[in-house]
Parts: sequence; structure tokens; C-alpha cells
Amino acid sequence: MIYTYKIKEAIKLAIKTHELDQKQKRKGKDIAYITHPLTVGIILSLAGADEDTVIAGILHDTIEDSTAEKKVTKEILEEKFGSKVAELVLSVTEQNKELSWEERKEEALKHIEHFSNNSVLVKSGDIISNSTELIDDYEIESEAVFERFNAPKDKILMNSLRVINRLVTKWPESPLADDLLSIANELQMMGALMFMMNNSAKIIEYSEYDENMNIECPICEWKGTPKSSGWIDTDSHYCLSVSCPICEKMLIVANYALANPPEEK
Repeated sequence: MIYTYKIKEAIKLAIKTHELDQKQKRKGKDIAYITHPLTVGIILSLAGADEDTVIAGILHDTIEDSTAEKKVTKEILEEKFGSKVAELVLSVTEQNKELSWEERKEEALKHIEHFSNNSVLVKSGDIISNSTELIDDYEIESEAVFERFNAPKDKILMNSLRVINRLVTKWPESPLADDLLSIANELQMMGALMFMMNNSAKIIEYSEYDENMNIECPICEWKGTPKSSGWIDTDSHYCLSVSCPICEKMLIVANYALANPPEEK
């Protein structure tokens, strides 16, 4: 069967946790929160994930967001859906809500290093759902969209981009990697002016340039070399530029020697 008993039970529990128990809404919007985990489940299904991973996507926020009176625990999920689902949900759950926003996000970033491929899929579905909603809302509300968050615009965007970098680095062959990279570019463009002012590209002379030099993106934290980036632009007569392969932020501009300007036509 395609629409199995476990899938139906997962949807029921997600609806109970997010809608029936607390009428949870999307941040700053009059839209039922349940739309998000169901979207994640659809994304994972389209990506070819197995049943347990799709179920984990549907339930990925139940431990984190359930009310104290009707708390969903790893043990409850394990009893109803098995240990694989329970472990997957736990792997993408923030462990300590008492930490500051910055501390919680930093802990979550570190945790990606220990993800299985299925955890990468679940977290990817989550970031794709959240980020595409943010991008769509930004087109309508512009800068006002960031007023609904507990952190400023630059931190929101940079955190999402760093999550995407960690996910793509952890599993480059993921069926959702291309979606993540496409979203990364849109998020970077959303903050492009701010990023350019605060983290401008490093300008060097071409004599200082080496395709094997170590570079790091200050926005998404990608690390590598110009050669490994695959984003070296040599079209200009005046300079060579290198961009981040994750978010496409320009990192280096290497000026050609002024003693050898392009020939006039």
C-alpha cells in the first residue's frame, strides 16, 4: 500500500499536536502550523524517501512543539512508529529551549555533523519548507517579514545559509541538494546589500592569487579553495572573481596587473 496505516497515524498525531492541542500558527501569520510538517512530508515523499523518513518529516516538530500537558516524547514515538522514526525526529529536535537563540542554533549546526543520510533528508525538507515560505512572504511584505522573528534579518538568513552548507557538505549527493542550493542563492540575494556592506569580497592583486589558496565564505561558512569552489569567473578583462558554491556570495576579486591593461579595439 502507498497510503499506509503508519502514515495515517503519523498525520493524526501531527494534527493533534499542532492543531487540536494548541491551535499552533505559523510565526506571525494566521495559518495553521500543521501546514508545515505536512509540506515537509510531501517534499520527502517526492524526493523518494522511505516510509519511516516521510513519517519522521511529518512528526519532526512534535517533540519540540508539543505542550507540557500533552508532551510527545521519543518513547511515545518509538512505541507507535518504531525506533527509526523516533531517532530521526530526535536528531532534528532542538534539545534545550532554555538556551539563547544563538546558542540553540549553534548547537543545531554542530549536530548536523553526526547526521545520517535520512536525518539530512528530514532537515532538508524542513529548511526547504521554511525558506521557500520566507522567500514567498518577502516578495509580498518586503523587510516587514523579518519583524515576526526573534532575531535580526542578518542572523536569520546567515543561520539558514549555514544550515544549508552543512547539509550539502554532509551529503552532496542528496536528492534535495539542488533544491537547497537554489534556495541558498535566493536567501543570499535577499540580504545581498547588507552582506556586501558588512562582508565585502577580498580584493587582491592577481600576483597574490592562487587557485589552491584557502578561502571561507563569511555568510554560509563554506570552506575550500577557488579551484574546489568551481565558481571562478574569468570573463572580465580587468579582474578574476571567485564566488561561494553554496550561496554564490563573491569572495575574492583578483585584479590583473595595471601594467597590462586590455588592448583597445
